[in-house]
Amino acid sequence: MENSLYLGLSRQMVLRTDMQIIANNVANMNTPGFRGQNTIFDEYVSDPKGADDPLSFVLDRGQYQVTKEGPVSKTGNPLDIALVGPGFFSVLSRDGEVGYSRAGNFQLNANSELISSAGRPITDQGGQPIVIPEDSIEINIDEKGTISNQDGEIGQLNIVEFGDVQDLIPFGDNVYKLPAGVNPQPAANTRVSQGMLEGSNIEPVIEMTRMIDTLRTYQSLQRAMSSENERLQEAIRTLTKTQ
Repeated sequence: MENSLYLGLSRQMVLRTDMQIIANNVANMNTPGFRGQNTIFDEYVSDPKGADDPLSFVLDRGQYQVTKEGPVSKTGNPLDIALVGPGFFSVLSRDGEVGYSRAGNFQLNANSELISSAGRPITDQGGQPIVIPEDSIEINIDEKGTISNQDGEIGQLNIVEFGDVQDLIPFGDNVYKLPAGVNPQPAANTRVSQGMLEGSNIEPVIEMTRMIDTLRTYQSLQRAMSSENERLQEAIRTLTKTQ
């Protein structure tokens, strides 16, 4: 295969990844607390032995989080919260370890545990699920995340912040995980607003425009690679006839 086809294929591979991320963004445009992701592209230079010039491929280096806060709406539901500021609350992820999220549309499960919409337990500052007593007539959550009912304090949400929010790794269920060696810090610039809910920060028009542009670029590369392949086939036929 000629180098031009290798280069075109490398570009198509990262465009495919980009399309998957855009599609996930669009699918979550109505998901509370969701934050959009964008792909990071880089150059990968290959210097094969015996080659006169190195090859410059397109590399899918990773993705980054769009940190703009989503719109906040009033719901009046005492189990809905919105985080105003850069913080996240902690939640048990699918693997049983602590993760972080901003999706504040809480519910109660059969064990009276406070859970996320995906069914994951919301944890307190000790990493344990928060249990709401069954006889609770009213539930109040103050700006610091302290939860109380008519009898007094029940528990406290674990609200944390990060030195670099881009350290967070999407883990599914609108939950993020931290890489080894990175630790959260107690929230200093985040407050809790009860009865409110933060929406997704996805802008549908922008995402659809990105999707169309990515698709057109992919199709353009496909046509260019088909033309290059036909050129190579014609060159082989021509050289074969001359021998």
